[in-house]
Amino acid sequence: MANKADIYSKRGIRTGYVSTIIGISLVIFMIGLVLGGIFGLRSIEKQAKENIQADIFFKSELNDADIKQIEEQLKAWPEFSEVFFISPERAIQEFSGESEVEQEVLSLFDSENPLPATIGIKPKMNYASKAGMTAIKSKLLRRFKDEIDEVNYDKSSVANINLGFKQFAILFLAVALLLIIIAVAMINNTIRLSLYSKRFTIKTMQLVGATSMYIRKPFLGQALFQGLLSSLIGLALLLTVFYGLNNLLETIQIAYTLESFLLLIGLLFAIGVFITMLSTWFALNKYLRMKLDDLY
Repeated sequence: MANKADIYSKRGIRTGYVSTIIGISLVIFMIGLVLGGIFGLRSIEKQAKENIQADIFFKSELNDADIKQIEEQLKAWPEFSEVFFISPERAIQEFSGESEVEQEVLSLFDSENPLPATIGIKPKMNYASKAGMTAIKSKLLRRFKDEIDEVNYDKSSVANINLGFKQFAILFLAVALLLIIIAVAMINNTIRLSLYSKRFTIKTMQLVGATSMYIRKPFLGQALFQGLLSSLIGLALLLTVFYGLNNLLETIQIAYTLESFLLLIGLLFAIGVFITMLSTWFALNKYLRMKLDDLY
């Protein structure tokens, strides 16, 4: 009977330990989703803003060679992520969309292409705003006042993209803060429940003369290991989800720089270790302060 009791006791301890690891791992995974979403939102915002296009129209006396020289100069400007020459043939194709429509448009102008050669520009993220695009347009007209006739872009699209991301960022941060508070509370409760079954062991060690630091040491070491292992499992789950999302989303890719990726990993491990050790410390203090009669 004693052997069976020991077996069940050890099995219960192992089950409780595994369930604690799984619980903390899922919470770390949830925190990782929030942090990864914050970093990923920056990447998606960059892609959306740098996809804004403005077209530069030139005076009729300029030929393609002159326009291409201006294109080379603009490629050196720090405001642009992309500068490209749009020939009249490419312009009519983009305008028409289909070959039948293109033929109909050309037939209206006696087979002559009515669209001139232009330059398409896409701003860098920091310039993809109402003020930034206005500044770019003023600079172009000032620098090439004798060559450029007009700079055209969709002002409403620029305003909508910036407003949309600003509103989404505020909502996302509010939800993220709420989820992180819930996650911290869940880890704290998980640690408290795991230590609840060891409250008599803690009190017994204290009654036989063990110091508080001596009692805390093995539990804090276990908390450190739990935090590291849980963070590793949570990170593995997170990378699996990110990999799946990048394969499912064809139009938008969630990309991370090496710095942001390493920062995300570091934050997950730091949060996992910090919360588990802090929760363990406070839970131990609770049981160390309790009287023996209160443990029942």
